[in-house]
Amino acid sequence: MDQQNTPPLNIEISEEVSEGQYANLVIITHSHAEFVLDFVNVMPGTPKSKVKSRIIMTPFHAKRLMKAMAENVQKFESAHGVIQDMETVEMPFNFGGPPAQA
Repeated sequence: MDQQNTPPLNIEISEEVSEGQYANLVIITHSHAEFVLDFVNVMPGTPKSKVKSRIIMTPFHAKRLMKAMAENVQKFESAHGVIQDMETVEMPFNFGGPPAQA
């Protein structure tokens, strides 16, 4: 089917989902059939963090996500400047707060 003849995608989002979930860590695992992305919010001084959201997708869609993320990061950096890699940022795991204990 030609893209010009493809009807627009009608996507609906609930109010709860539209609020989103903050995550500063993603743990990615995979099998032969799927990729699993666990999004976590790690807070300073907190001994335990919980997965806030889990997304499961096919390898095909994981690769499409990777390409879309790369394209969007490039667009962001063109508009706002280069995002500093974590390898170049010295950030202690306790974020300046008391050390966490497990």
